[in-house]
Amino acid sequence: QVQLVESGGGLVQPGGSLRLSCAASGITFDIYAMGWYRQAPGKQRELVAVISSGGSTTYANSVKGRFTISRDNAKNTVYLQMNSLKPEDTAVYYCTARRSTFYWGQGTQVTVSS
Repeated sequence: QVQLVESGGGLVQPGGSLRLSCAASGITFDIYAMGWYRQAPGKQRELVAVISSGGSTTYANSVKGRFTISRDNAKNTVYLQMNSLKPEDTAVYYCTARRSTFYWGQGTQVTVSS
């Protein structure tokens, strides 16, 4: 059974930082591309960042230079370091694992507000 468990969300002031973690189980982690998506209220779910099995990264234009995705294959965990957070980053953030099948986590809420 595949499980993706996100943690690290919460309430932060504009300009602050958060680090999201996603612990994966039930997959051969190091051969999967791992990613983060987000969905804000009333908006479609959108890609935030992806890291390939080889470590190549892709970011949405809206987060380039502020967010960093990384992975620790020894811990079966993917991270999203989020700096210089803005109110428009407020959303539920979802971890994903993709190879021939696409898996989703349950999501973690990130709220950026003063």
